[in-house]
Order: sequence, then structure tokens, then C-alpha cells
Amino acid sequence: MNGYDNGYNEKGHFDDVPEPSSFVRAFDAFPKSKPQYVTRTSGGGKWTIVMSVVSFVLLWSELARWWRGDETHTFAVEKGIGHSMQINLDIVVKMKCKDLHVNVQDAAGDRILAASRLQEDATSWGQWVDAKGVHKLGRDSHGRAVTGAGWHDEGFGEEHVHDIVAMGRKKARWGKTPRLWGAEADSCRIYGSLDLNKVQGDFHITARGHGYAEAGQHLDHGAFNFSHVISELSFGPYYPSLVNPLDRTINLAEAHFHKFQYFMSVVPTIYSVQRGSGSSPAERAIFTNQYAVTEQSKEVGERLVPGLFFKYDIEPIMLHVEERRDGFLTFGIKVINILSGVVVTCHWGFTLNEWLREVAGRRRRKQSEGVIGAKGGYDE
Repeated sequence: MNGYDNGYNEKGHFDDVPEPSSFVRAFDAFPKSKPQYVTRTSGGGKWTIVMSVVSFVLLWSELARWWRGDETHTFAVEKGIGHSMQINLDIVVKMKCKDLHVNVQDAAGDRILAASRLQEDATSWGQWVDAKGVHKLGRDSHGRAVTGAGWHDEGFGEEHVHDIVAMGRKKARWGKTPRLWGAEADSCRIYGSLDLNKVQGDFHITARGHGYAEAGQHLDHGAFNFSHVISELSFGPYYPSLVNPLDRTINLAEAHFHKFQYFMSVVPTIYSVQRGSGSSPAERAIFTNQYAVTEQSKEVGERLVPGLFFKYDIEPIMLHVEERRDGFLTFGIKVINILSGVVVTCHWGFTLNEWLREVAGRRRRKQSEGVIGAKGGYDE
């Protein structure tokens, strides 16, 4: 009984008639070995494990890269001519609604009585100042200074452009003012959207009888308290899910005559997502605005006007943030290339490893045979 008798008689099949497909088999570039000629080794098993681990790591890396996509940031001069711009705000001031005036003064000389276009609800200061996530400008919700570490180029606090686009498509709706439930209405919530001229302007909240000469109206200075919580301040279409620099920020007035100034530089921005390469139009896109803000607050004299002043300027440039992602066919081809490369490389490694082991084994056998031969030729 030899080692080749495993139910297959090679001589018995010597005179077999070739099958009709034997001509095609002659061109087979992938010859197969018979099962009885295949030997499984521990070394081959180890290399198989290495191949599996490397393949998984590379596939996971490629999948993550495909999911992120390739982002491009392009600045260009804004070619379109826009005459209007929407501003969205949700602010709580620690004063009663009847004691506040909300106005907009722009570079075109127009004065807009914003209070007539916005909603004002009486509310309690305690319902907002202790809300989750409220923080001072330049600090996070835990009071730690924001240094910019970990900040994403995409903006709006999101990691990927497709996340921003997806969140921007959610339905825009203002939240309801919490009920007082017996609490004192010591504050005023001002919220809504305004259509303004697309020019430099100043949006401000002042006390009744201060800032503009209006007969018969004057508020006692002891009622001034411009402490405020900004839940939303954005430019362009209202996307409640996108986070802006002033969202969820709080600022407290240390005196009755306190002036808060916010200087904002607004940059029109387009976020788009596109599949595949080339110049095909984007599948999804949203148009919005980003802004950088600087805050100054100080106590002022009684001859100056206290309040909240939001000064905004529109930059003449446009930022286009585009995310491109390979199609499924391209992604599949890359995956096949990765797997093929890993298989070929591991096969080479296994072959080289077996060759080195065989060379080392031959040398050890030669040394052993030399010692035995020396004993056999010893002349007593």
C-alpha cells in the first residue's frame, strides 16, 4: 500500500477518452493540483492568518477613506448678485419684552423695526441659563477654553460634508418657548427670521427710550440688565441642526450700563456632495453662510447707549466645500486590487520562508553527516 493509493488509479485513467472541453482546458492559466498532492503545514496556516489580518486592516482603511471621500475647499469671488439676506436669531434677554427695542440699521441707510417682524415671548431666565450645553463664547459647555484643537475644516462642528448636507435638509422649525409653570416672567425671548439688505449692517437690542429718540418713552436705568443667552444666530436659510459660533452662548452683564458688541465676518458657503470623478453636477448641495466672530463687552457711562450690538459684514468671496466619493464600481475594483496584492505578497513571503527553511535544513543535515563520516573512518 503506497502513499498514492487514495481511491484514485492513475494508470486506470491513462486511456480515457478526452472530454470535448479538453481543448479549452489546454489554455487554462490556473492549473489545479490533485488533493492527494496537497499538504497542509503549520507555516502555511500562520501565513494565512497574517494574510487575513492584513486584508481586514487594509479593507477597513479603504472603506473609511471611501466613506469620508475627498474634500476640496475652493475660494472664489462671488459672481452672483444678491440683494437680500436672511438672518435667523433666537435670543433671551434678562429684561421684559415691553422694555426692549429691536432694530436693524444697515449701510444702505435703511432702518428696520425688527421687533414687528420677530416673535417675542415672556419667559423665565432660569429656564435658559441652566440649559444643557450653554457656555460662554470661546469656551465649551464645561467651561474649558476652546483652543481650536480638533476643529474640523468643514465647519459647523460636523466631521464630514455629507453629514452637514444631510442635517441641512431637515425641516426648519423654531422650538416652543417653555411654559412658566408659576415662575416669574423676568426675561424676553426674541426669535424668528428677518430678510435684510445684503450689505454691512448693525443689528441691535436696546432699552426703551435709549438709542432712538422716541417721545414719551423712557425706561428707568435700574431696570437695565442685558445678560443674554444666544440659542441661534445664523445667516442665510435657517438650518437648525447646524452649529454656528454664537449658538448656545451666554454673556452676563456686570452693571446696568453694559454694552456687548459682536463683530462678525460673514462668508457665503456652498456644501456639495458628488459621486464619481469628472465635472458632473453635484448630487446634493446646500447654500448657507459661515461667520467668524469677535466679542467685546464693557461697562459704559450713562451718556452712551447700553445693549446688544451685532455688527456684520459680508465678505466678497465664496467658499465652496465639495466632497467627492468614488462610485461603487470604482470602489469594488480598488478592493479587488487590495486583496490581490495581499494574496500575491503573502504567497511570495510563504515561498521565501519555505525556501529559507529548506536551505537551513540542508546545512544542518550536511553538518550532521560530516560528523558521522568522521567516526566511520576512524582507524583504531
